[in-house]
Order: sequence, then C-alpha cells, then structure tokens
Amino acid sequence: MTAATTRRIALTVNGEAVEAEVPARRHLVDFLRLDLGLTGAHLGCEHGVCGACTVRVDSVPVRGCLMLAVQADGTEVETIEGLSASGEIADLQAAFIARNALQCGFCTPGMLTTAAELLKSPRALSRQQVREHIAGNYCRCTGYHAIVDAIIETIEARRAAAGKDG
Repeated sequence: MTAATTRRIALTVNGEAVEAEVPARRHLVDFLRLDLGLTGAHLGCEHGVCGACTVRVDSVPVRGCLMLAVQADGTEVETIEGLSASGEIADLQAAFIARNALQCGFCTPGMLTTAAELLKSPRALSRQQVREHIAGNYCRCTGYHAIVDAIIETIEARRAAAGKDG
C-alpha cells in the first residue's frame, strides 16, 4: 500500500495506547478484529442496523462498521473485551447467563455494550424504555424478553445496592 492509501493513527483501546498504519478505508471494527485481534465486536449487516459491531468511542456507543479507523484517531475506544476485563458489566453478564439471555452469542457483545449505558441510569426504567434503548441491536435466537429481564434485573440490583428507591 502506498502512503496515499494508508494513514497513521494513534488511539487508546481498552486503556492501552495503540499506534498503527491502517488502510484509509478500513472500518473501525475491522481494525479492532484484524489488526488488534479483538474479535468481540462482530460484523453482521455492515450497514449499522444490527448492532453486532457496537463499541464505545469516547464513552459513546457507535457502530464500528460505520466508522473508519482513521476517524478514531485520537479517541478512546472500548470494546466488549475491555468492558469485561474492567468488571464494569460483570453483573450484567451474570444476569444474561442466569436469564438465558444469550444463545449463539453473536449479538451479545453489542447488546451488552449498548445495555451498559442503561446501567448508569439514576432512575428506574420501564421495560418499554429498555426495549427502545436496545432496539438497534438485533437478536435472532433468544427473542428479547430474557434480554430485557436481565437488563432490568441488573439496573434494579445496582439501584438497591446504591440505596435508591424503585
């Protein structure tokens, strides 16, 4: 590849500084998977519709298939591997397992990354609010009842631990 087709980027991925020469048109999720070996985020529809490629960039969930790696230059990227390693979503992961909210696992990383934002809510959320928040994440195996149950269970447990009323 020539210099015109590649770009040098520097970013933080899961708390670690990363510098790389990447093809100018490589999507962020491809960079994470192919160059860094972080295979948690999946390529599903490649149109930003299914949510399987969801990662956080500067604390905001984004579709990794719609963002180029060069657009992530200078940012902080968090993948499901980073969220898992930090323990930030350990209780949510346990609830997914307990509620059988995952089967094949293809959508699970994106679903967990998206749902993690809800865990920060200072107030109780309705099933409808949870459904609306995860609406951009498709699951073809479990249906959504168990997923919503796991998310609500985790939110309620965190609120109870913080001494907040429902």
